[in-house]
Amino acid sequence: MKPARILTFKCAKCAKPVKVFLQKVSACSHIQPYQGICACGEVKRHATGSPDAVKSYLASVDGNWQHHH
Repeated sequence: MKPARILTFKCAKCAKPVKVFLQKVSACSHIQPYQGICACGEVKRHATGSPDAVKSYLASVDGNWQHHH
């Protein structure tokens, strides 16, 4: 089953809907990271997969997160 390419969430800052897009990652099923930017400028991140990989992705702040084995 392929992950969805686009998900929609409510912005934590302004409560408007924000679309997050599936990011390019290695051919790995451990994590599917998503990222998008709300109209208000707030960056929204979401991920599904391995709890450790998701935690690492959501904790990264510079946008240069990489998943390594």
